[in-house]
Amino acid sequence: MRALYFSLLFLLFFGGHIIAQNNFESSVEQLLQQDDYKNASVGMNVIELESGKTIFSLNSDKLLIPASTMKLITSGTTLEILGADYRFKTQISYTGKIDKYGVLDGDLILTAGADPALGSEYFQDHYFEFLKNWAKQVKESGIKKVNGELILDDGIYDSERIPESWIWGDIGNYYGAGPDAFTVFDNLFRITFSSPKKEGRQTKVIQTYPKIGGLEIENEVLTADNNSDNAYVFGGPFDKHRIIRGTIPRNRRAFTIKASIPEPGEVLAESFRQQLREKGVFIDGETRFEKNLSKNTTSIYTQESPTLAEIAEVLNHESVNLFAEHFLKQIAVEKSGIGNRNDAIELEKEYWKNRGLDIENIFIEDGSGLSHFNAVSPAFFTQFLKVMATNEAFVESLPVAGEGTFKRFDTKQLPGKTLQAKSGSMTRVRCYSGYLTTNNGNKLVFSFMFNHFGGSHSVLIKEIEQLFIQLKQNY
Repeated sequence: MRALYFSLLFLLFFGGHIIAQNNFESSVEQLLQQDDYKNASVGMNVIELESGKTIFSLNSDKLLIPASTMKLITSGTTLEILGADYRFKTQISYTGKIDKYGVLDGDLILTAGADPALGSEYFQDHYFEFLKNWAKQVKESGIKKVNGELILDDGIYDSERIPESWIWGDIGNYYGAGPDAFTVFDNLFRITFSSPKKEGRQTKVIQTYPKIGGLEIENEVLTADNNSDNAYVFGGPFDKHRIIRGTIPRNRRAFTIKASIPEPGEVLAESFRQQLREKGVFIDGETRFEKNLSKNTTSIYTQESPTLAEIAEVLNHESVNLFAEHFLKQIAVEKSGIGNRNDAIELEKEYWKNRGLDIENIFIEDGSGLSHFNAVSPAFFTQFLKVMATNEAFVESLPVAGEGTFKRFDTKQLPGKTLQAKSGSMTRVRCYSGYLTTNNGNKLVFSFMFNHFGGSHSVLIKEIEQLFIQLKQNY
């Protein structure tokens, strides 16, 4: 009798598990039979966090374009290597001496710390107010006039502004802003248009902000009978010539789009000079950029960024490409003294190889996933996430349903921290990787990667959301 009882219990538990697994497999199969996905490249992997047992696998070792899920690897690696409390630091100092009249016979120096949050809209207490504070600190040091120059030491980074594999259609737009030793204001500027009432008419650029010296804009933007921003900015990181094509809504007095700043350091320098003038501090000389100046200077002030954990939360919630590229380069800064992307990638791969992950078949080109040349397998993501599950700052940086890139997900079906994950998308690419807690309290690690699919992203989002709900309810 007792043997019969345990036999029935076994069948109920494992039989139910098999039925749930079969139901999930059936749902995936039905999805992939649809016309929009039957010719797509799709890889999926789901494992149990605690045991590492595979729940579901489909092309799990297949290399696929990860899009912004690459930010998981970047943010996780940087948090592991540099620590959650790490801060970027920008220094203000001077050479020479200040006389009794407040005249500095020397140069005023800004030494870059590659702070991605400097003047960022994502950190309101750093937005603009930092410049007023800098000018205040300079004045309180006793300086009223600088006989020398304003020197910006940008030696912390190499000269590469953007990864070489980013495409022309991205790099002029705000999401294509590359990392800079003197990143400021999220390395973006705003372009405001006015548009006529009729469709198909030429628009007019009425303002740009902040001001960029020497900026030339060639405006080809027309009006359209919709409410969408379909205007795209073209131009390189060292070029102040911008071409804008596409459409904006008709009949607007002011419609604003965002573009990448070609020379962030110049914008920072001019903004700093303006704040100094308002405080009554004047610099006679020009602005000059140098690398790795002599340390024989007198310190005035050190600007510290928010913690790495705080920046990582914004990075993963809002999918900020710029922050991810800064994270990647900063690994190289701390390990070899200069922010070089290729060096950072090698350090990143070496770190995970030493942690036991198979990195031979992973291709990393950048930190953000904007490059189409990145290639990662679902199996790598799940193994990576299994290790990172013990890093509290990393896990807490991931958005949940209703937040960030998961705003459209059902918070009733996926409440609280049931789902903690990162999405990634670009043209014909949509991926999700992260953690899912089931109704039974099991924690799963998953990676769903769709490449080269047809149809709309919004439809696929709802399909994948249903897969999450099914996993939650049945495992």
